[in-house]
Amino acid sequence: MNASRASKLAFVSALCLAFAPGLTAQEPWAKIPIPPLPAFHPQEPKRIALPNGMVIFLQEDHELPTIDGVARVRGGSRSEPDAKAGLVSLYSEVWRTSGTKTQTGDQLDDYLEIRAAKVETGASEDSTTVSLSCLKQDFNDVFKIFDEILRAPEFRDEKLDLAKRQAFDAISRRNDEISDIAHREAIKLAYGPKNPYARTPEYATVAAVTRQDLMDWHQNYVHPNNIIIGIVGDFDSAQMEATLRKAFRDWQKGPPSKAPELHFEPAKPGYYLIKKEDVNQSNVRLVGLGTTRNSPDYYPIEVFNEVFTGGFASRLTQSLRTAQGLAYSVGGGIGTRFDHPGAEQFALGTKSSTSIEAIQGLYAQIDELSTKPITNDELTRAKDSILNAFVFNFDTPDKVLRERMAYEFYGYPPDFLERYRAGIEKVTTADVARIIPKYVHKDRLAVLVVGNPADFDKPLSSLGPVKEIDITIPPPPPQMGEAASPAGKQP
Repeated sequence: MNASRASKLAFVSALCLAFAPGLTAQEPWAKIPIPPLPAFHPQEPKRIALPNGMVIFLQEDHELPTIDGVARVRGGSRSEPDAKAGLVSLYSEVWRTSGTKTQTGDQLDDYLEIRAAKVETGASEDSTTVSLSCLKQDFNDVFKIFDEILRAPEFRDEKLDLAKRQAFDAISRRNDEISDIAHREAIKLAYGPKNPYARTPEYATVAAVTRQDLMDWHQNYVHPNNIIIGIVGDFDSAQMEATLRKAFRDWQKGPPSKAPELHFEPAKPGYYLIKKEDVNQSNVRLVGLGTTRNSPDYYPIEVFNEVFTGGFASRLTQSLRTAQGLAYSVGGGIGTRFDHPGAEQFALGTKSSTSIEAIQGLYAQIDELSTKPITNDELTRAKDSILNAFVFNFDTPDKVLRERMAYEFYGYPPDFLERYRAGIEKVTTADVARIIPKYVHKDRLAVLVVGNPADFDKPLSSLGPVKEIDITIPPPPPQMGEAASPAGKQP
């Protein structure tokens, strides 16, 4: 049996157990011998370090005559000032729509469209990006635009004005969806309202951003020693390396990007209510602070999350959704991030009339973790599910490249991807039992409920004192007039 077929058979076996956890190894189909998973050795990209500090990864993939690339620049929204929250989002939008000093963004759109190519910009909490995608024969032409956007953008005023109006529109609609509210406010409870990861742009902070701010940001952060570039596709690595070395050899180093000093101040345990009277459902989040992926707890946490909140075989799904009918969706887990603690969230969606009962059901499942520890069968099923799905997360060269770039960006060992499988395989029931009291305790978690309290089965206060969270959107500054809302009305 070849490796691919063995992996698929193991995956199907784990999937069957996940959908029908009551089945046992005595079932006829379960007697089919399943060989061990084959060794995992993904195609590694070539790493190149330029004298100016830029790091380049090249990953050949000749399946299609295309080339894709991305430049990831250190420095994202977590570094923007509080008074100008939203600056990096505006920057990433205007970076591309404004074009360069020689061509407007609209002209670039036309040029790229006839070549079925793309050059786009983006932003996240810790970085900004410029990406390209094109046919192999158009790479040189498209790369010139990519390079010019990266190094010589224009930031035109009219495009900044347009981006601001779009941001104002997003602000006006941010309380429309109950799930969006729950996610946003849960992060504030997990990290603290003043933490940059929990920061929310407002009309005033967006309005305060100027063209000079965008130019200053670019000047401060976009330097070769702050950039990691990844290229994947149908090319010869030696030729591509020569092209990139020639393109970037005259680009001088700049000041290194410095990560901001972050403080995490989780909310005190208790009950937090956000009234939303136009819904007939509640979104519940039990919230705390997780950890990082370089923690010794990482692999046991991954297995615990699969057992407790993972697919259809998880404890929460089997109890709250399948057996009791208290939730139409359950999920979450102990969060882990690369360079800062993830947010711990146990989430469920339920109808308004079962809100309190659903919370109590979730509490009961947490309590059972001490009276009904994770079993060997649960452990085996969770590990099989993780490992059999793992290869499909990195089954193409571009997925491996993105992961390898992330390890470089966050300072993780190059073989962290290969270590993952071994780390999961080594997890024992004792390992999982060790991390549960450390991270999962109902009396240490903040409980956020977003819904219509008039329709709850019981008052939320029946569980304990309640703090109501005000999500009213601050009005725009007077000088903004009707610019804050496309309809000319303040939300």
